[in-house]
Amino acid sequence: MKLIDTFPTDRIGDLEYCIGRVFPFGASIIEDGVNFSVFSKEALGCTLVLYHHGQDEPYIEIPFPEKFRIGNVYTMMVFGIAIETTEYGYRFDGEYAPEKGLRFDKNKVLLDPYAKSVSGRTVWGRKPDLSVQFQHRGQILHEDYDWEGDKPLELKHNELIIYEMHVRSFTAHPDSEIKFKGTYMGITEKIPYLKKLGVNCIELMPIFEFDEFENKREVNGIQLKNYWGYSTVDFFAPKAGYAASAQFGMEADELKNMIHKLHKNGIEVILDVVFNHTAEGNEKGPSISYKGIDNRTYYLLTPDGHYYNFSGCGNTMNCNNPVVRNVVLDCLRYWVSAYHIDGFRFDLASILTRNENGMPMLDPPLLDSIAHDAVLGKCKLIAEAWDAGGLYQVGTFPSFGRWSEWNGRYRDCIRRFIKGGAEYAPELYCRIRGSNDMYGNRSTMASINFVTCHDGFTLYDLVSYNSKHNEANGENNSDGCNENDSWNCGAEGETDNAEIKTLRFRQMKNLLTILLTSRGIPMLLSGDEFANTQWGNNNAYCQDNEISWLDWSYLDKNKNLFNYVRRLIEFRKTHPVIRSSKYDCDRNGTGYPELSFHSTKPWQLNEHKPELCFAYMYAEDHVKYKTAKDCFIYIAVNAHWEEHCFELPIIPLGFEWKLAFEAYGVSTDPGREKKYNDQSGITIGPRSTAILIAK
Repeated sequence: MKLIDTFPTDRIGDLEYCIGRVFPFGASIIEDGVNFSVFSKEALGCTLVLYHHGQDEPYIEIPFPEKFRIGNVYTMMVFGIAIETTEYGYRFDGEYAPEKGLRFDKNKVLLDPYAKSVSGRTVWGRKPDLSVQFQHRGQILHEDYDWEGDKPLELKHNELIIYEMHVRSFTAHPDSEIKFKGTYMGITEKIPYLKKLGVNCIELMPIFEFDEFENKREVNGIQLKNYWGYSTVDFFAPKAGYAASAQFGMEADELKNMIHKLHKNGIEVILDVVFNHTAEGNEKGPSISYKGIDNRTYYLLTPDGHYYNFSGCGNTMNCNNPVVRNVVLDCLRYWVSAYHIDGFRFDLASILTRNENGMPMLDPPLLDSIAHDAVLGKCKLIAEAWDAGGLYQVGTFPSFGRWSEWNGRYRDCIRRFIKGGAEYAPELYCRIRGSNDMYGNRSTMASINFVTCHDGFTLYDLVSYNSKHNEANGENNSDGCNENDSWNCGAEGETDNAEIKTLRFRQMKNLLTILLTSRGIPMLLSGDEFANTQWGNNNAYCQDNEISWLDWSYLDKNKNLFNYVRRLIEFRKTHPVIRSSKYDCDRNGTGYPELSFHSTKPWQLNEHKPELCFAYMYAEDHVKYKTAKDCFIYIAVNAHWEEHCFELPIIPLGFEWKLAFEAYGVSTDPGREKKYNDQSGITIGPRSTAILIAK
C-alpha cells in the first residue's frame, strides 16, 4: 500500500510528482519512483532536468514549485522514471554577480553534489564530445550489493602495513599479467600478490569521480591527463573509468566486490580523499556543480568574489561552513556504510583547519566532528598535515585523540641521514622511537612513517637521481619538488656500472630496514618492493603511460629485493615489540631497556652528537607481548662509506645471536635464521645495515 506522503499531486507529460523528503540528499529510489533533494541557500529557483542515457537534450524538465522548497532545500518525488536509463541534473536560477560571489546561470545544467553515480567518463581515456553542454550527469544507483556479512575489518593500528597505490598504475602495464588492466577488478586479480608481499592495508589514490581530460596541456601532440585524480568532480561517486564494467553501469558493484574480496583476505582499504578543493578551479574554471548551486557557501572567497587558493589548484572548499561540513560528513559516512571503507587519508588536510577567512583554527569543527562521529567511530583517520598555502602542521595537527599524520619529518630525516648526513642522526633516533618528540602525548600510532609516496621520487629513483627529470610534463621541468634529498650513488639515471647498481640496491634495503623496524605505522609506495622507476619524474600527475605504470617485469629482475621486503614485513609482524604503540624504553621483564640505542660500542651512544654509525636494540618481553620466549633484536646501521665493526651487547646466558638480514644480500624467513659466527661483534660493510636476533 502506498504511503500517504508518496501520492502524486502533480503531473507533467507521462510523469507524476509530489513534494519530496528532505533526507537523504541526492537521488534515492523509493516505491515506484525517485526522491530528489538538493540544497541551495541563495538560488531563486530550481528545475529538475531529466535525460535519456546518452542523449544531448533532456526529455523533460520539472520546475520545483515553491511549496516543494523546505528551508533551503528543494525536494521532489517523481514517479514513473526508468531508473536504469535516466540521467539527471539541475538548473538554478538566481543573480549572476561574480564580484559578489554569485554565479547562478539558469542556462547551465549542473551535477547533483550527492549523485552516487556519474556518467560522461565511463571508459577511461575515451575523448568526450566537448560540444555537449552537460558533461557530468547524475545517475540513479541501486544499492543492492550482497555483502554476505562483510564489514570493515577494524584492524588495530599497530598491525597496519600500508601500501599506497594508484588504481590504474598498479595493473595497467602490459606485463601485469592480468585480464582487466587498470581497474578495480585488476586489483582483485592481484590479491594473491598483495598477500604474498604481506601488506594488510591498501591506500588508494583518489577514486572519487574526476575528469581525466581536465588537463589541456599537450606534449608532442599527445594530450596529458589529470591522471592522479586530485581534482574531484563528485564526492559520492566512484571513478567509473576505473571499472571494467562501467559501460554496463556496474562500477559501484565492481568496487564493492574488490573491497569485499580484499576484506576476505585480511586487507583493509583506505581512501585518499580530497575535500580541500574541487575540479571547478578558479574564476576561469568550469561550473560543474557547486559554483552554480551555491558558490558563496561552498568556497572560500575574497571580498571581491575571487577564490582563495590554499590548495594550489584554483579554489578552496569552505570546509568549516556548517553546510559544507555536513557534506563532508555525509560523504565519509556513505563510503563507510555503503562501501565498507576502513579509513581515509585526507589530502592537504591543513586546509580543513581554516576558517572562512582562511585563518587556521585551534579547534576546527570539521575535524572535531569527524573524530567524534558515530558512524566513523572505528575508521582510520590520516592527515596530510600541510597545505599549499604554507601551513605545516606535522606534529601539531589537531588530532582530537583520533588522527594520525603522514610524518613528512620522518621521510626527510631518514633520506638525509642515509645519503650521509651524520647531523641528522639525533633526530633519526626520535623518528625510530615513533617520533616521541612530536607525538609524546599521544602514541606512536600517530606517526605514519614513509620514505616515498606517490608525490616525489620512487624508492629506486631516490637512489638513482640527484635531480628531477619532469620534461615529459610539458612545464620545462619547473613542476615538482626541487628538494628531494636524493643521491644517485655516482651516476645520474640508468647505468651499466655494476658497483653503482649494487650500492643503489643496498641503499634501498637500508631505507626499508629502518622503516620496517621503526615504531609507528609504516607505509610503502607500490612498486618500491621491486625497484619500479619513473625515470626521474617526481611529479607524474599527468602521465598515463609507462612513466606511471608499475612495470611488473622488474619483479622477476629484482626478486632479491622483493624477498627482502617480504621477509622484513613478516619479521615486523612476528615481533610485537617493534609495533608497540607506546614509547617504552624502560627495563622490562627481560632485564633490559625495551628500546635502546648504541654506538659501535654497546650503551655508549651520545644521542646529541652527529654519527654515521649507530645501532638500536629491542628487548621483547614474552610475558608483556604474549610471545613464546623473550627475544632481542639488534639493528646495526652504517651510513658511512667505510666498513665498521659493531660490538654486540652482552645478552643473557643461553641466548645466541643469529643473522636475519644484511643489506649486502642476506634475508631470512623468520624462525630460520642461522647462528652468527662471532657472538661478540659484527662487521658492517660500507653503507649497509644488518638485523640480528637472539632467542
